[in-house]
Amino acid sequence: MRLPQIQIRTTDAQIDLNISKPQQYIKQPRATQHIEQPAAILEINTTNSVLKIDSSQARRDLGLIGPLESSANYAEKGKQEAMKGMARRAREGRQMMEGAGKDQGRATIQNIAKQNHGPHRVQFNVKFVPSVGSVKIDYTPGTTDVNIQRREPIIDAQVNKPIHEYTPGKVTGTMIQRPDVDIDVIV
Repeated sequence: MRLPQIQIRTTDAQIDLNISKPQQYIKQPRATQHIEQPAAILEINTTNSVLKIDSSQARRDLGLIGPLESSANYAEKGKQEAMKGMARRAREGRQMMEGAGKDQGRATIQNIAKQNHGPHRVQFNVKFVPSVGSVKIDYTPGTTDVNIQRREPIIDAQVNKPIHEYTPGKVTGTMIQRPDVDIDVIV
């Protein structure tokens, strides 16, 4: 006995696909930036230093004096010498009056002549010119005051958004062959 047979035939579907790829464009513009640095404020205040040098005593020690002071010194010295001369003459006059006799008068005059004539001893010594400490120095230091005011920078930054363009892809399909199933029963 023969059994019935079933025969199944299938036809696959065929599709033609049209694919367009997606497109994407991304660009990041640089940030817009403006930076400004104001200059710092700098103030410098100074006071002058003062140096005083008084060398008048050293100049006097060296004999370098002005005409007015020199005239006054010579006038004083002349006055003192005149007084010494007057005192010497008065002393000599007294000596002569005391030795009034003839023999004594001659001896008195000889003694007076010996006192006024002859080598006089002059002191000899080492002298430091100008004298130590004759130059006087007075110094007042100056001052410097520095004042700096720092100024902050001015920063203006703007972030720019990215430029993004996107075209999505497309898939289109056309059916070239439709699917088919044939079933036959053979007896």
